[in-house]
Order: sequence, then C-alpha cells, then structure tokens
Amino acid sequence: MLPTLALLVGQTFLLLAGAPLLNGWIKLVKARLQNRQGPPLWQPYADLWKYLHKERIHAEHSSWVFGVTPTVVFVSTLVAGLLAPTVFTQAPLGFAGDLLALIGLFSLGRFFLALAGLDTGSAFGGMGSSREMALAALVEPGLLLGLFAVALPTGTTELGSVVAHLVAQPARVFAISQGLAFAALLIVTIAETGRIPVDNPDTHLELTMIHEGMLLEYSGPDLGLLVWATAVRQLIMLGLLANLFLPWGIALTATPLALATALLALGAKLGLLGLVLALIETASAKMRIFAVPELLSAAFGLATLALVAQYLR
Repeated sequence: MLPTLALLVGQTFLLLAGAPLLNGWIKLVKARLQNRQGPPLWQPYADLWKYLHKERIHAEHSSWVFGVTPTVVFVSTLVAGLLAPTVFTQAPLGFAGDLLALIGLFSLGRFFLALAGLDTGSAFGGMGSSREMALAALVEPGLLLGLFAVALPTGTTELGSVVAHLVAQPARVFAISQGLAFAALLIVTIAETGRIPVDNPDTHLELTMIHEGMLLEYSGPDLGLLVWATAVRQLIMLGLLANLFLPWGIALTATPLALATALLALGAKLGLLGLVLALIETASAKMRIFAVPELLSAAFGLATLALVAQYLR
C-alpha cells in the first residue's frame, strides 16, 4: 500500500502543477477551434510567475478579511482536491471527509471571496459577490444531488470507495442515471469554474462578469493565489467527471506501473473533457445573466432525475 504521506505529496504536486497545464490546454484548443494561434500551452505558468513576483497592494479601507481571503480560498480548494481520487482510488484525505466535506470546502472559499468582494466597497466587487452567491444557491444543490446519484448504489459517500465500486462494476457506467448525472455535473462544472456560457474568465465586462468582479481589487501574489485556486478547482471538477463517469485506467494498486498507466489515462480523460469545454465555449455565446438560473435549474432537474432513476431500475 502506498504510504499516506507519499500519496499526499504526490497528489498535491499533481493538483498544483497540473491545474495550469489543463487551463493552458483548454485555452489552446479553444483558440485553434476559432482559427487563432492562441497562447502557448505553458502561458498559465508564466502568468502565475508574473503575479507572484509583483507588488501586493490592498485597498485603503479593506479589513483583515480582504487580506486572508486568498490564502483561505487557495488552502480550502487544495484540501478539497485531496478528498477526491485522481490516479489512485485511495484519496489522500479520504479518511477525513467525503463528498459533503468537498462541497463544504468549496462553499467556504466562495463565502470568503464574496466577503472580500464586499469588503473594499467597490461597486463591481459587490455586484460580483451578489451574483456569485445567487448562483451558488443553484450550483451547490445540483452538485450535491449529482454526486449523491452516483454514490447512492455504493452505499458510501467517500469518493475513493465510489470510484473503486464503479471500476469493479463497469456496466454501471452505462446506466441511464449515470448519463443524467453526467449532464448535470457537466453544467455544474461550467458554472463552478466560471466558463462560457455562464461566465467568461478571459474578460472584465462590467455588466456581465461574476467571478472576475470579486478579483478586481487584488494584485500581485494575492491575485496569483486566487487564479491558481480557480485552476485547481477546475482540475478537481473535471477530475471528478473523469473518474466517476470514465473510471477505466485509475490505479487499484500502488505499483509504479499501475500509477504510471493511471496518470496517462487521467491525462487523456482530462484532455478529452477539456476539448468538450472548448467546443462548448466555441459553439455558444455568453448567456444573459438572468438566463443563467434557468440553465442551473436544468442541471438541478437532471440531477434529481438521476437520483430518481436509481430507484426505478
């Protein structure tokens, strides 16, 4: 069995180093689909390096909440990633929490970020915080029900055990409930990571921005931590989609060959899901802010149907 410390260090490195790479892949594919050259694959690393070496500036009337928020968001997101399996069915912190803890950690980061957006007294920050919390009321139930629909037949909410159960019973992957849950969680992932058609992470349009509105007052290392945390959250969500609905390839034993194969399989699945996100962003436009709740309500409805379908088999 792989030592817990080695698993913890390995997955932490994978989340921190792989998140910018995945983000760069999505941007590159999106650019090529739009007949643009686009940024190089390693551009997110260069951006993070730039942020981390610039001066940190705080708003004049901000409180301690504004200062601690980047650290809270970054640490809570990273810990959430350690509750989910990536290349090995055993999550490093799987003994300490389940999918409820993962959603709770996401909510903790969102809560502090919304407070920070209000803390400076900026009109755009307050607008972004208001929109973020309004949409969270629809995102979190959809995420919770979607994950419950997948976990229900396994009798546990520990994500590593759920993935191991799916690997042992591959026929379940093709169940109707799985398809409904995948559709729901894909919509939730788009909203959770602030991508088109829900939000646009590449612009700062005052009338449409949600997540970016809460980051406008940040600079330097603080902004770098928040951007990095957003990329890690994107990797966590896509990793959950990959391992819950395409569980093939994940390592059941901690042998070097199994782990190397699982890493390659995870890279292929994340690349495929990144391609799907790029296709969605290329084929659709940014939705009106008042139309976004309808999309998230559809995700909640699909997740509810997935849960009901478990009892109708």
